[in-house]
Amino acid sequence: MALLSQNPLVFLLVINGDFVAKVQDSSPETKENSFVVTPWLVEGKVDYGKLIEQFGTSPINQEIIERFSKLTGEIHIYLRRGIFYSHRDLDWILDKYEAGEKFALYTGRGPSGRVHLGHLIPWIFTKYLQEKFDAELYFEMTDDEKYLNSQKLSLEQTEKMAFDNMLDLIAVGFDPKKTFIFTDTGYIKSLYGIAAKIAKHTTFSTAKAVFGFDNSTNIGMLFFPALQASVCFLPSVLKGHNVPCLIPAAIDQDPYWRGIAREVAPKLGFYKPAQIHSKFMPGLGQGGKMSSSEPETAIFTTDSIKEVEKKVLGSFTGGRATVEEQRKLGGQPDICPVYHYYNFMFEEEDGELKRIYDDCKSGKLLCGDCKMMLASRVKGFVSDFQTKREKAKEIIDEFLVEDIAGGVRKRSDMH
Repeated sequence: MALLSQNPLVFLLVINGDFVAKVQDSSPETKENSFVVTPWLVEGKVDYGKLIEQFGTSPINQEIIERFSKLTGEIHIYLRRGIFYSHRDLDWILDKYEAGEKFALYTGRGPSGRVHLGHLIPWIFTKYLQEKFDAELYFEMTDDEKYLNSQKLSLEQTEKMAFDNMLDLIAVGFDPKKTFIFTDTGYIKSLYGIAAKIAKHTTFSTAKAVFGFDNSTNIGMLFFPALQASVCFLPSVLKGHNVPCLIPAAIDQDPYWRGIAREVAPKLGFYKPAQIHSKFMPGLGQGGKMSSSEPETAIFTTDSIKEVEKKVLGSFTGGRATVEEQRKLGGQPDICPVYHYYNFMFEEEDGELKRIYDDCKSGKLLCGDCKMMLASRVKGFVSDFQTKREKAKEIIDEFLVEDIAGGVRKRSDMH
């Protein structure tokens, strides 16, 4: 175990080879106030304010939100509700855009299994950014990372999962003319040269401090951060001039950009990548984010409609033990995943969301009725999404990039 922070209330630990941002309160309820956030593990009740302090990011303030409103003509639901809440250099990205310098978007997916609703949150917001700012999107499927970091998955399995996960991404509705999807193993010739330059300027000491690598870490994982960071600079390399890069992603991925890409960028003559971070969509259980490792509390895009209904109706709630007690004391929407589902995805109108919240708090809205209403909405969303996902099979070649030197050629261009 290694201590990597001097803050007496906040510790960065390396435990069994994993980098851990562990925030521990000094109150007697220590266990209840602790949480873990790494690129590979999120546990406990995350205090997003403390995470901003620990990671050294900036909160998205009203000034930035107003700039989005001015530039796009609207304020996205995820900005209004603080779901995307933290950033690095987002104000700089907007400055560049206002000065006539367009930015590229970069995000990705580690294909280790099926896609659930929590995975869609950054993608939905990325689609909004693409549409409003006319931005190209470079989407990396890190099939190699999931193989290297797993004792159970074969490379063939992660490669297959990557192509399956692409269907979910395409179903979100990205513009095929401005969206470039690739796997690390399938696009390695184009990425490796950039990654090699990043690796040369990144010491093992730095990688160890950022990710907690130790003597048991395989050499593939030691190199992988350079490969993931390489996509930040891919648009600049392809276009032959510096292109600002904005990364919309959940905040657990921050170490890759904070510790590697942003440190190396000036040495290689590139802009530092900017970031905008989202919170985690909760699972349907009691506490914690939605996770594939707890499938009974996650809604997957490929779940049957019966499975969706069963999971929602069986969800944990912030309700009381009896109807009488609920009527008297009211519910607790702040700890209720059912309410948070409305907040994240299933109620776009802020006024209606407030009504649901207030009716729950007052005891007017009972948990059974609230879950039935949510189940209907989630079933409708999943059914519609599955139709789009099926259609994505017909157009995947319009998004998938072939590995050619000095350019991005779609598979569809070869037919």
